[in-house]
Amino acid sequence: MTTRIEKDYTFNAAVYFGDKLILNNYDLILSMVVETDSMHEQNIAMERLDYFLEYVFDSCILIESKNIEVLDLYQKAKLKLCILPEEPYDQIVGMILLLKLNSILEGRLIITDLVLSSKLSDHVRFNVVAEVAEDVFPGDYWYNNNTCNLFDLVKPTAKKGKIVKLFNDDWAGVGLSWKEAKNNTQNV
Repeated sequence: MTTRIEKDYTFNAAVYFGDKLILNNYDLILSMVVETDSMHEQNIAMERLDYFLEYVFDSCILIESKNIEVLDLYQKAKLKLCILPEEPYDQIVGMILLLKLNSILEGRLIITDLVLSSKLSDHVRFNVVAEVAEDVFPGDYWYNNNTCNLFDLVKPTAKKGKIVKLFNDDWAGVGLSWKEAKNNTQNV
């Protein structure tokens, strides 16, 4: 039996447009289908959503990848960046979020669509469906992997052609792996 669920979130982020950094707040409604019968996996999936939106995505700066000089300055300042393939309009942010969240859910829950609105868009709601987001932004990028990264972070090594990944994708490190922790209590 397939169960359909929804969950609402609110988060803050700054957007970089042109030469301005503007603070913004967002409202997000996720519509999902439960694809696992395991209550443990359902709970972990929901906790992954909460963790990513509250601790990883919240309070980041949304910036287009073409803004190289500004990106360099913000990275040197150690600011939390979310590097987008296009300018951070709400519909783009919605598509990227849908892809990223589906990636971290790893098929246990599937976000079929979402509704995103923000203060800057005068609370106009943008409806995004998974199939459209997948068609617009396919490929092997940060928003299509199950890690907590907000951009593709690689650094060439001294050897030609070698690339070292600089992010940690271990959900177990924050207690959100799919495997249940073994109970170490002994029967007395």
